[in-house]
Order: sequence, then C-alpha cells, then structure tokens
Amino acid sequence: MECNRIAEFFHGKSILVTGSTGYLAKIFVEKVLRIQPHVERIYLLLRAPDNVAAARRLETEVLSMDLFKVLREVHGSSFSSFISSKVRPIPGNISQMNMGIDNSAVREELYNELDVIVNSAATTKFDERYDVALSTNTFGAKHVVEFAKKCVKLGMLLHVSTAFVAGEKDGVIPERSFGMGEALNGTSTVDIYGEQKLVETKLKELHDKGITEERRAIAMKELGLQRARTFGWPNTYVFTKAMAEMLLGHLRDNMPLVIVRPTIVTSTYMEPFPGWIENTRTIDSILVSYALGKLKCFIADPTTILDVIPGDMAVNAMILLSAAHFRKSTENIFHLCSSMRNPPTYFHFREWCYQYFSKQPLIGNDGQAIKVCKMALKTTMSSFHTYMNLHYKLPLQGFHIVNRATCHLFSYQYNKLNKKYNYAMRAAWLYKPYVFFKGRFDDSNSEWLRMTEDSERLLYYRIQDINWDTYFMTVHIPGVVKYLLK
Repeated sequence: MECNRIAEFFHGKSILVTGSTGYLAKIFVEKVLRIQPHVERIYLLLRAPDNVAAARRLETEVLSMDLFKVLREVHGSSFSSFISSKVRPIPGNISQMNMGIDNSAVREELYNELDVIVNSAATTKFDERYDVALSTNTFGAKHVVEFAKKCVKLGMLLHVSTAFVAGEKDGVIPERSFGMGEALNGTSTVDIYGEQKLVETKLKELHDKGITEERRAIAMKELGLQRARTFGWPNTYVFTKAMAEMLLGHLRDNMPLVIVRPTIVTSTYMEPFPGWIENTRTIDSILVSYALGKLKCFIADPTTILDVIPGDMAVNAMILLSAAHFRKSTENIFHLCSSMRNPPTYFHFREWCYQYFSKQPLIGNDGQAIKVCKMALKTTMSSFHTYMNLHYKLPLQGFHIVNRATCHLFSYQYNKLNKKYNYAMRAAWLYKPYVFFKGRFDDSNSEWLRMTEDSERLLYYRIQDINWDTYFMTVHIPGVVKYLLK
C-alpha cells in the first residue's frame, strides 16, 4: 500500500485516542492532522471531571507542546479554528466502565461515528502500585474493547503494548499472542479476575488495620512486583500489560485487532522535526543523571543490545498498520524494534554520552561546567553491589554514626543521602532485566513496513537505515538537553 494512499485512508474517518496526553499519542495526533487535514474527527479521551477541564488539558498538555509548532505554522491564524473543527476532547477514564464517559449522548455519538480506536493509555512505572497498574493497564484495556464492540462501524482497534511483555528471554522472541491466563514460567495459570479480587481484599485489609496511605502505597507496589515474579514477569508494568493483551485477544470476538509492541521509545527521528521528546524515559533517566554529574557508574553488560525505536517511526508504523488491517477480522502482533535489523549496544550508549557531554558539558548552578568521566559499567550485580558498598554504603554508615554522636544534628542530610542510595539500588534492581537482556525481537510481521520509502518520506519506517552515532549525537541527546534538561 502506497504512503499517499494510506494518508488518504484517514480522509473522512473518525478516530478515538486514549492516553492522549502521552508521548506516542501526541505524535500520532499531530501526524494524522498534518498528513490528512480532512480527517473527520479525532476524539481525545482525557482524564477530567468535565468538558471544561478536558479542554484545558487538551490546550495545556497537548496543543501547547513544541511538537505542534509545524502544524501551527502550516495553518497560521486559522490553527485554532482548524483544531476546534477536527479535535474534540472527551472527559473520561479507561479504568472505569464505558471508559468513564458519563454523558450518554456522547457515548451514542461515538458508537455511531468511530472508525478507529487507538488505545495508548497506560501507567509505565516498573513498580507502579498494583491496584493502579491493574486498573489502568489491564482492566482499562478490557473497558476499551468492550466499548469498541458497541461501535457499529469500527474497523480497527489498535492497542499499544510493549515488547517486554516477553519477560526475560534469550534468543529470538516471536511475534505471537498470549493465551488467556498464560504464565511465562508455566507454573500455573494467571487468573486475571482473581488478581483483581486479590487487590480488593488486600486494600480492605490495609484499610481495616488503619494503615496510612503512604504505607498502603508501598504495600501495593510490593504486591505488584511479587505477583509479577510469581508468574515469570520481572515487574508490575510488563505483567499488567501482558494481562491486557490476554483480555483483548479473549474478548475481541471478530473485531480487527492490531497490537503494537514497541521497545524503548526515543525522541523523534525526523518528524515533525528531529529530537522532540517528553518526560524522562528509561534510558534518558540514566542520561540525565550522568549529564548532571550524579551518575558515575551503572550496571549493564556493554554487549547488551539497546533496543530503541524513535517515536515518530513507531507512530508511522501505527498509521500504516491501521490502514493495512482495517476491517480485517484478525489479531495481529507487531514488534517495533531495532534489535534484529540495526542493534546499538549499551557500550555505544556510554560512548555517546561521554563524547557529547565531555565536549558540550552542562553548566551547573555555580556557573561552572559539569565535568563528566566515562561511566563505569558494572557487568554483574555483585560487582555493582561492591562498588556501591565502597563508595556509598560504608561512608553512609560512618555518617550515621557521626549523626547519632551529635544528637542527630545532621539527620536531614543523612536521610537525604540514604534515600538517594536506596533509590539507586532499587533502580538497579528494576533495570537489571533489561541491561542484561539477551533476547532479540523478531519483526518479520513488519517486513513490508521497512519497504516503505517514498520521496517525501511520508511514513518512513526504515530502521535498518538509521545511523545511530549520528542520531544520538545530533538528534536524541540534544533533544534531551533541550526538552528534558531545558
């Protein structure tokens, strides 16, 4: 299918996007509006109590972003009227029945008008509270598919998942769907509704015991990690996303369903301009800490593949797949990744960070350049623990003794440093499955996507052509500095 024909596909179509304040959702909305101004309507589901609040979130958290500056330039003074005619914010919440859309007239409108639903709503914290992650990631997907089945002319439900639902695997990981209740470790069956009941019981127990909200949050985080490990997943995020896929496949009937599984999503490669990024993502938390001189050592196997996909390429794939599978009553899985065709590594990542910030250091609050050294990569957890013990834990223990001897004169400083140490150790534990990840994601299903190359690069998805040195040194890291470090 030619790119121009795919752009034409959205002519006169109505689309609902969930998670519309999220990174990929914004890029998707901007791209569709830019390549197909004759789209009928894009409905954006926003967590808000009413229409006024939803409209405010649309303006402040979506349209005000630099991402939309090209579209603003295209439409000039008519930008606002163009947006009001094409984009409609809908207050709602996918964690609730009917996606939290209380207005029955609005629901009926959507049932009759929608052609495509893009579900990109999710909480992406690895150690999110289990009740929150289960409600949003898992049962949010259930509410979306139930809503979609009521839409009389819907031709596509596209769900954004993550490639890391595969868990900790070696070798080539196929693009296959989960069976309902399938556990990664094969020890037992995942009873999704049983997990929901478990959360409800645990919350009631904590409430009845008078546990504070802060301790409840900690208990819910630990419960999520424990339940994920029970069935073979490394963290709450990927476990709840895997259960979402199970429910979607089980409940869809004959509805056309495409599940895209991106790996680590990075800044835009070229559209609407290179380097746009929002929020600190997985590898960028490492990059930011390093640039600020706060990170001199990290746990990683330098040969591990850093499986990344630029945000605009992921969205191009979403658009291509929506058009190609419209009204085809099948379920299809697509890995959006670089590990099979053009894999960079953590060794490369360390080199890019050092080369960039040693030549273009950030300026600290004291007006001086922040000096960086080449980050030490600890290739085992034991070597990382040894490093942290020598450089941080032992000095902290000494500081603790001094603090007690001075009647807790330095309690504030000690508690702050101790909190940072515990955070670093927990982060290393959460990142461990990925910095030692030995799998490669099969992307055979998207072979035809990589063949899309036209003179205007309208829907460019040629992962194999990316020069990662150029991308990271001239696009991604400068984008992080501009939009995250400001």
